Amino acid sequence: MNVEDLTAEDAESAEKPQSDSKNESLRASASFALSAVDPNERQRRWRLVLGGEANESCGGLAGEDVEIDQALAALYEPEGSGSLKKQRGGTEKSAPRVARWLGDIRRYFPSSVVQVMQKDALDRLGMREMLLQPEMLEAVQPDVHLVANLISLSGIIPAKTKETARMVVRKVVEELMRKLAEPMRTAVTGALNRAVRNRRPRLAEIDWNRTIRANLRHYQEDYQTIVPETLIGFGRKSQKTQRNIILCIDQSGSMAASVVYSSIFGAVMASLPAVRTQLVVFDTAVVDLTEKLDDPVELLFGTQLGGGTDINKAVGYCQSLITDPTNTILVLISDLIEGGVEKNLLQRTNELVQSGVQFITLLALSDEGAPCYDKELAAKMSILGVPSFACTPDKFPALMAAAIKKEDISFWAAKEGMNATRGK
Repeated sequence: MNVEDLTAEDAESAEKPQSDSKNESLRASASFALSAVDPNERQRRWRLVLGGEANESCGGLAGEDVEIDQALAALYEPEGSGSLKKQRGGTEKSAPRVARWLGDIRRYFPSSVVQVMQKDALDRLGMREMLLQPEMLEAVQPDVHLVANLISLSGIIPAKTKETARMVVRKVVEELMRKLAEPMRTAVTGALNRAVRNRRPRLAEIDWNRTIRANLRHYQEDYQTIVPETLIGFGRKSQKTQRNIILCIDQSGSMAASVVYSSIFGAVMASLPAVRTQLVVFDTAVVDLTEKLDDPVELLFGTQLGGGTDINKAVGYCQSLITDPTNTILVLISDLIEGGVEKNLLQRTNELVQSGVQFITLLALSDEGAPCYDKELAAKMSILGVPSFACTPDKFPALMAAAIKKEDISFWAAKEGMNATRGK
């Protein structure tokens, strides 16, 4: 039985106790993901969703289900006797209980649900201090959100924990590199090869579609063929720089996952000889981390999540790096909540666009859904020719390929189901 089998009719038939609706939905995200084997599981599922108050209407639990329920209650019933909240405080005494809980949820739930529960424990119960102890880091399920928390705590992580923290971050980085590196390389190199044309192509380099269109006037009716007086080919692979790409990343806390993904993609693009990649991070200060692109782990630990935001200063610094505007792609990854001078930012934006720079704003580079952002500033930048939209990591390689080929990015985003902000 799948989650979809739990219909609205089923929900109405259950006698639902009065409890906190948010806690119920959070418990549901975990317990609905448990594997089910037959329709009789429905009542058991509802009991796990609703918690102990549903014993009378849904029946009690037995065996392993009791331990599963305790793991859920420890997180989603913060005032209960077994709550993790009562055990927090960073003391050595509390560490074994949280470590056992981390082990329990990995035993009873799939990894995707474990990641949700770990994030909830950090956000809802204020348990970030649990990441300061190596035995707990060894127990958690590594994911992007965990990495974001670790790099935000990098300045206060104890010496005994730092090596474990780096191992956790490296594990996530390596997994993301395996998943994202090849699509990124393929998209960028393919786009570069097709963005440059040559009029003396070898046979394998001929772009037949463009060649046929260019020679339609030379159609020979007697022979029912086209005489290709002009050959158009794909550009030959070149070791020289064809595009300059600048990633300008907002370090504010809301952009944590975007920082992780941007660092991975930046490292991949930096390995391509035909692309010159620079990576800049900012809050109220601007830091150029280009020299660390060969090691994404060191790059991530070089960032400092949180703090204010001065987008104008960051864009000004990026502007100073540009020497070939028509072959430069500037990707600003930010929620556009400006703490600097907006008027100056818009002036710089206009100067960059008019000079020929391809300027794109990503409101988020993550799988976290629609971000919160400054809609008015996004609209003003759109009027100047800078599209703004959120992008998922799986779409980012295609976005960069479209930018390299100098396609209309607003049109590309709309085609991919990403609604770019438009000026009024």
